Amino acid sequence: MAENTRVIVIGGGYAGVMAANRLKQREDVTVTLVNPRAVFVERIRLHQLAGGTHEAVVAYDKVLAEGVALLVDSVERIDTAERGVTLASGGRLAYDYLVYAVGSGSADPTVPGAAEFAHPIATLEDAQRLRPVLDAAPRTAAVTVVGAGPTGIETAAELAEQGRAVTLVCGGVLGPYLHARGRRSVARRLTALGVRVLEGPDTKVTAVTRDAVRLADGREPAGAVTIWTAGFGVPDLAARSGLRTDALGRLLTDETLTSVDDGRVFAAGDSAAPSGLAPRMSCQAATPMGARVADTVLSRIEGEQPETLNSVFAGQCISLGRDAGIFQFAHKNDTALWFHIGGRTGAKLKEVVCKGTVKHLAAEAGKPGSYGLHRVSGGDARGRRLEAEQGGARAAADQTA
Repeated sequence: MAENTRVIVIGGGYAGVMAANRLKQREDVTVTLVNPRAVFVERIRLHQLAGGTHEAVVAYDKVLAEGVALLVDSVERIDTAERGVTLASGGRLAYDYLVYAVGSGSADPTVPGAAEFAHPIATLEDAQRLRPVLDAAPRTAAVTVVGAGPTGIETAAELAEQGRAVTLVCGGVLGPYLHARGRRSVARRLTALGVRVLEGPDTKVTAVTRDAVRLADGREPAGAVTIWTAGFGVPDLAARSGLRTDALGRLLTDETLTSVDDGRVFAAGDSAAPSGLAPRMSCQAATPMGARVADTVLSRIEGEQPETLNSVFAGQCISLGRDAGIFQFAHKNDTALWFHIGGRTGAKLKEVVCKGTVKHLAAEAGKPGSYGLHRVSGGDARGRRLEAEQGGARAAADQTA
C-alpha cells in the first residue's frame, strides 16, 4: 500500500462531512470529498428556503477540515475490483478505502400527474425551483402540501404563517411519528395558522392535476401550487455498481458500517442500511454515523477491530413556522414518548438543533476526533429491530432533524 492511504468520501452532507473531517486525525490519510454542489446544504432548512426565511446553505470552508480536498463532481460508478470511481466529468479516482454517503432525495412519485404538476422539496435544487413559483403565486392562491410527515408539516406551517391558504393532505395520520399528545399539539398550531388538515385513509392522493389533487374519497382540493413531500428515495449508485442494497437502494453493511460485499467500502447516513435495519433518515442519525464510519476506516488502517454502530435518538424537532415548534422526546430506539415541548420554546429548541448540527461539523473540522456523540450507548441493532417491529420504520416516509 502507498505511504499515504487514499480515502474517497462520496457525498458532502451531514454524514459525509463528518466522516471526511474525522479521517483527518491521521496526517497520512488523503481525503477527497466528492460532492455535486460547491456548498453544504442544511437539509433540515429546505422548507425555510422555499418560504424565503433562510438560504439553507453554508460555505464548505466553514464546516470542512483543512486538508480535505473538495471535488465538485458526481460519481457515476464504483469499481470495487479496481478500487476506483468514474466521475460524471469523465475523470477517474483511485482509492484505498471508500465511504458511501450519497444521502437521499425525492422518491419518484408513482401517482399520476405528480411528477408533472407537483413540486418536490427534498433537495436544494427542488427548493430553489419552488421558491420563485411561490413568489409568483398570489398570496390568496391555494397551496396544497401532500404528505404529513415532518417536512410536510413544516412546509405547511411555514407558508401558512405568511398568510397563504394552505391545505395539508395527510394520506393517513398527521405526524405518524408523534405521540398522540404531540400530534394534538401540532394539530392545534396548524388550526391556529389556518391550515386545512385532511387526514384519514381516504385522503391518499390518487392523481394530481394542474390546479388540484384528487383524493381516494373523490374530493379534489384546489391547489394553484402543489408541494410533494410524500416519500424519500436514495440514489441507485450502489446498485449500479454491483453492490448489494436493501429494497430502497441503501447500501447493505454490517454493524461496523462495512459493506457486506467489500471490506474496503463503507456507508453512512441516509444511504446506509446496517444489518438491513436502517435508522430513520435524519441528520440526527447521519452525523454520528459519519463519525462511526470514519472510526471504522481508521481502525481498518491500523489493523484493529472496529466498534459497532450505536444509533441513539433523543426525539424529533418540527418547526411550526418561525414562532412555534415541537420537540417530541423519544426512547433511545426512536419510539416517541408522551412528553413533548411546544410553542415558542419548541421553536427555540428547533433552532438550537439546526445551528447545532452545523456547529458539530465545524468543531470536528477544527479538531478532528473531538466529536463523541456516536459513542453514547443504547442504540444497537436490537433497538432498531424493536423500532421496526413496532411499526416505526419510516425510512422512505419523511426526513427531518
